[in-house]
Amino acid sequence: MTLPLTDVRRADVALPFGRPEGAGVEFAGVVKAFGSQRVLHGLDLQVAPGELVCLLGPSGCGKSTALRLLAGLEHLDGGRITVAGQDMAGVPTNKRDIGMVFQSYSLFPHLSVARNTAFGLRTRHVPAAEAAERVAAALELVGLADLAARYPHQLSGGQQQRVALARALVTEPRVLLLDEPLSALDAKVRVQLRDEIRRIQQRLGITTVFVTHDQEEALAIADRVAVMNGGSIEQHGTPEDLYMRPATAFVAEFIGRSSLVPATVTAGTALVLGTPVPLLAARPDGPALVFVRPENLELATDGAPAIVVATSYLGAIRRTQVRTEDGTELVVQHAAGERAEPGALVHVRVHPEPVAATDAQR
Repeated sequence: MTLPLTDVRRADVALPFGRPEGAGVEFAGVVKAFGSQRVLHGLDLQVAPGELVCLLGPSGCGKSTALRLLAGLEHLDGGRITVAGQDMAGVPTNKRDIGMVFQSYSLFPHLSVARNTAFGLRTRHVPAAEAAERVAAALELVGLADLAARYPHQLSGGQQQRVALARALVTEPRVLLLDEPLSALDAKVRVQLRDEIRRIQQRLGITTVFVTHDQEEALAIADRVAVMNGGSIEQHGTPEDLYMRPATAFVAEFIGRSSLVPATVTAGTALVLGTPVPLLAARPDGPALVFVRPENLELATDGAPAIVVATSYLGAIRRTQVRTEDGTELVVQHAAGERAEPGALVHVRVHPEPVAATDAQR
């Protein structure tokens, strides 16, 4: 059973435990190694009170390690982590006032939804009457008020993750940490719960650090995204900044979809498929490769000749893969009603939108 998308009126639920005060978080020169392998190389990042920041990157880039260090589940090898200005060195996990939601739901199978949600309150010795009121409000907030008496095996994956979220929120943490919380769910439930998490986070104003390898997830919900690669942050900024103005070739390739197109650079402009296109960052004149988004290419009556390799219908749009005379593979995004069959000869033009560039030899 899949829970339907939450009614937006739930945003008006009165919370007996009040609105948590979001706390600022800072990573300053954070270093972490496991044996001889260094995982984080002087990580620097600030998260403002009430902000939702996504740590985004491929597997092994260090994003989950950074989250575990913030939670106190791993020990620092260098640098400093502060919450609301307080150095977390030596502060045990249960004293950091942090809520965590993991990829695995980690629910107690022998406890009901209500008792799972109340677990953190019981360990804090919150009076029973107050705990019951707070649990009821938390379950209402995540859309599970009618399922309080059920057990985890009676719930869908999305519902179990909502219980985990309610359990993390009911203790009024200053900071909420989410480590790949949606990766075990099917696509439709992921989108629903992703939007729910963002709505609840904005409703409560709670400082949130969200770890994911899913770029669409990060771009959809974050105030800012920090793109990690090899234990360092390549770039951080708003989703729009990262997509429109990638600072490095890695970010341009990792965020969104791009075609890597040969070009010739002259005085800050790249000649791409016969069209002058401005560069996002200066680089030496000469041959280069540029990253061109599918929406910045079009099928036209003139331009670079190409052969259609494949076409994909995506509902509101269509993406067509073509190959130019020099063997370059391009992906063109266009109206769904415009179709070219595989093997057809077409022409491709590029829009003069600024592009990121990298060396011609990769």
